Amino acid sequence: MKTDYKNLSELTDKKLRTLRNNINNRLESFTKGGEKNLPPSHMLHGLDEAQCKDLQKQVLAEFKKRAGK
Repeated sequence: MKTDYKNLSELTDKKLRTLRNNINNRLESFTKGGEKNLPPSHMLHGLDEAQCKDLQKQVLAEFKKRAGK
């Protein structure tokens, strides 16, 4: 179940927060060297550390955009 993150504005606030938390946890696991292979059903399945960092920047930008409304 690969999720498309091209249009983060379509995600609900709750889904966006969940995504942010999952990214933060995943990046922490990369830093500690304890990253596991994620199951195909996980929203970050197939993303490496660089892709997670890029997605984190996009998510934070979306939060700022929503805060400005």
